[in-house]
Amino acid sequence: MADPDTVEGAALARVLRQAGGAEILNTLGVRLSGSDLVTLLLAAFRTRAGFLTPADVLRRYTEDRFVAPAQAGFRRLRQAEDLLLSAVPDRYELLTLAPVAPLGTHSVVAGVNQNNVLATVRGSEVAADPTNGLALEAAVRRRELLARDGRSAPAVRLATLQRVIRAQRFAGAGRFAHFSLLALVTAGRDTGSLAFERRSCGEQLRILCAALEAAGVETIEIALTVLDPAAAPIAEAARAALADHPTILVRDDPDRSGGRRYYSGWCFKIGAVLDGERVELGDGGFVDWTRRLLGNHKERLLISAVSVDRLALFLDPPAPRSED
Repeated sequence: MADPDTVEGAALARVLRQAGGAEILNTLGVRLSGSDLVTLLLAAFRTRAGFLTPADVLRRYTEDRFVAPAQAGFRRLRQAEDLLLSAVPDRYELLTLAPVAPLGTHSVVAGVNQNNVLATVRGSEVAADPTNGLALEAAVRRRELLARDGRSAPAVRLATLQRVIRAQRFAGAGRFAHFSLLALVTAGRDTGSLAFERRSCGEQLRILCAALEAAGVETIEIALTVLDPAAAPIAEAARAALADHPTILVRDDPDRSGGRRYYSGWCFKIGAVLDGERVELGDGGFVDWTRRLLGNHKERLLISAVSVDRLALFLDPPAPRSED
């Protein structure tokens, strides 16, 4: 049985007292089937919606950070999207992901706290990171390729541009409840000597840097973190891949604190100097998601993403169209 004292704390304990006791959490979370839970939640929200007035809806619109328009205007965002996508090569298949993913996509696969994801009443959750959705698709494709071609199955390269929602609150400028990300994933097989890792890290870093250059970023900063000494050759390959780009500053970041439980082996952050200000735009690294999804310890996955919204705020706005 679920223990509310270890699940949430005082807030949950208070709600459970109002709902008749801790047993209701076990009923909703364990005993009811998925379809029965959906039926119950749909009825509950239909009932709650029936008591709302237009004034209630308008008030919620002005107060709920999840539904407010983006800080960057549509034209700036579209401009940033087009510039970034112009650098993604054809070997990366560009997908249009659904705005929702299966329940557990972010917490079960990627280890994200479920409280930081916006769940729906239909057993799904709003996308919080496009690399999670791309990883699911990559796993499906790798499974098919492995069944057909075995060890010679080619790598899967996917990309997307998706608007996502994250429920945790961030402080500071450039922190949004919903935003767009350009994401890349490369899924393949361990071929020995870190060959897949060294090749794919250089490839993705070059694409991301080319995308930022296409958007007008003049100074790009890449911070490399080796999480496992055995992965040091990956960092060396990353440096070598960017060595002929004098405007790209590559440095080591051994003291990086965030992402150490998220990534495995090696990871990076990508930033830029925009209007004289250092701005973090994205990150990436190797994860074990396809390895666990497919139950195959030889599978490897590299993910990366950059923020479209954060970049768009620094772009010059598109020239207004002339009127006839």
